[in-house]
Amino acid sequence: MKKRTYDAIVIGSGISGGWAAKEFCEKGLKTLVLERGPKLDHITGYKTALTPIWGFQHHNRITAQEKNTDYNVQSVCYAFNEGTKHLFVKDSENPYQQKKPFEWIRGYHVGGKSLMWARQCYRWSPMDFESNLKDGHGTDWPIRYEDIAPWYSYVERFAGINGSKEGLAELPDGEFLPPIQLNALEKHLKSNIEKAFPGRKLIPGRSANVTQAHNGRGPCQYRNLCHRGCPFSAAFASQATTLAAAANTGNMTLRPDSIVHSIIYDEKKGRAKGVRVIDANTKETTEYYAKVIFINAGTLNSALIMLNSNDTARFSKGLGNDSDTLGRHLMDHNYRGRASASFDGLQDVYYKGRRPVGFIIPRFRNFGADKQSSFTRGYAVIGEAGRGDWSRGTYQDGFGADFKTAMTKPGPWHIGVVAMAEMLPHADNRVTLNTNIRDKWGMPTLDIDCQFRENEEAMLKDVFTSVSEMFEKAGLKDINTYDSGESPGRGIHEMGTARMGRDPKTSMLNGFNQMHAIKNVFVTDGSSMASTAWQNPSVTYMALTARAVDYCVKEMKKGNI
Repeated sequence: MKKRTYDAIVIGSGISGGWAAKEFCEKGLKTLVLERGPKLDHITGYKTALTPIWGFQHHNRITAQEKNTDYNVQSVCYAFNEGTKHLFVKDSENPYQQKKPFEWIRGYHVGGKSLMWARQCYRWSPMDFESNLKDGHGTDWPIRYEDIAPWYSYVERFAGINGSKEGLAELPDGEFLPPIQLNALEKHLKSNIEKAFPGRKLIPGRSANVTQAHNGRGPCQYRNLCHRGCPFSAAFASQATTLAAAANTGNMTLRPDSIVHSIIYDEKKGRAKGVRVIDANTKETTEYYAKVIFINAGTLNSALIMLNSNDTARFSKGLGNDSDTLGRHLMDHNYRGRASASFDGLQDVYYKGRRPVGFIIPRFRNFGADKQSSFTRGYAVIGEAGRGDWSRGTYQDGFGADFKTAMTKPGPWHIGVVAMAEMLPHADNRVTLNTNIRDKWGMPTLDIDCQFRENEEAMLKDVFTSVSEMFEKAGLKDINTYDSGESPGRGIHEMGTARMGRDPKTSMLNGFNQMHAIKNVFVTDGSSMASTAWQNPSVTYMALTARAVDYCVKEMKKGNI
C-alpha cells in the first residue's frame, strides 16, 4: 500500500491533466498521473509526422470498411485521416449510446487530445463570466475575469500563444508571441468589414503554435501537420510541454494503460482516499492512494468516473452529487453555420506556407450597442482565405500539356468561414450511466441525451444573415451559406456535467474547482464549466487548472485538505 501512495493523483494526461501534473510536481508533490491509453512519447511516438502523402497505403484516406466498422464517429473529425487514425479510439471498442445524435471524439493515449486539437486559444472576457447571472441562463460563475486573468498570463507565457494585441473588450489580449499574419484577401476582407460595420473586427487567429523559439521549442515550420504530432515541438502537446516539465522534476510517476474505474470514498473521514484502476491489458484491478485527487479525464469520461463512484450510502448517485447536477448541463459549441465565397481580384499576389490558424471575427452580437431580440449570447466567425492549387484539376475539364501547365498556376481566391456559437446550459442535456451495456473492460457506458435548442437555432439564422452582409460589403461573389446539420459533440468542446457554482445545492464545484462535498477532490477539465461562452475553451482549462493546484497546495500546507 505504501508503494501505491502518493501526494497527488491526476486522472488524465491531456491538456488539463498535463497542467495539473506540471504544477504539482514543480511544487514538490509526488504525483501519480493515470492515463487510460498507451504510452506515446514525444517525437519518437509520432510515427507519421514525416510521412508524405504517397507514403500512405490509401494516400491519407481511410477505407469505407474501416469507417463503417471501427471509426464511424471518429472519422467525422477534421483531424482524422490515415495519418492520424491511430490517435483516435475505435468506436467498435468504445461504445456509448446516443439518445439524440452526439458525436463523441476521443483519443486515448498519453497526451490525449492535446495532440489532435486545433490549438486556438482565446481568453474569455468579463462579460462571459457574468452572462449567466445577468440573463438567468445557468448558474452564476463563482469567479470573474479578474480572478483568472493572472492565470491566463501564467499559462500563456509557458504554452506559447501567438497573437496580436488588439485592445478589444470582448476578447482580452494575452501574453503573445508574434502573430501569424493575414493573407491578402483576409486583409481586404478586414478593411471592408471594419469600414462597413464599426462594431466588428477581423484579426489574426491566436493559437498554441510557437512562431519563434520558445522554452526550447519550435519555431513552427508551417507544415500544417500538427495533428500527427509535431517533431519540432512547435505545436502545444502535453508530451512536449507540461508532462516534460513534470518529468524533469523527478516527482512524476506516469502510468499509462490505466483505466480509472472509480474514486474510493472514505465515509468515516468524509474524504476521498484513492482510485480504483483497471489495467487496460490484463484487466487486473489495483488501488492507488493520495491526499488529493484531480479529475482531468475529459468532460464525458470525468462524468463517467464520478457517476460510477456510487458505491457508498453518502454518494449513491455519484461522487459529490448532493445537488443532482452531476451529468447535467452538457454543452458544446454550435458549428453548423457555414459560408463560402470567391473573389476575382488580387490575382498578382500569393502567400507562403501552410498556416495552423487563419482569422477570427470576435463576437459582436448582444455586445456593446448591438442588441438582438431573437436570441441571447453570441458567436464568433472563424475562417481562412486561399487560392486554388493543382488539385482543382481533379474536378475541372481538361487534358494534355496545356491543361497540366494551367494547373501549375494559382487558381482563383476563395474563402470559407464557420461560426462558433455559444450553447446555453440546460439541465436536460445530460449523460447517465448505463450499467447494462459495458465496454470490454467491464466499465459501464454512457447514455448521451443532448441537443441544440431554440436559442441555438435562432442564432444560426442570424449567422447566415451577418456573414452574407459582410461578404457582400467586401465584394465577394458566389456567396453560399449553409447549415452543416452536425450534431453536438462535433465541436469537440464538450463542457458541463460537473459545473462550478456558488451554491452547493445547484452545483458540484466551488470557485477553485474543488468539490463542495469532498474537499480533497478537484475537477478542472471541461466538465467544470458553467457556460461555454463563444471562445475555444482549452486555454481556460489550463488557467483554471494552474489556479486550482496553487490553491490546493496552499490549503494542504494549512492543514485544510
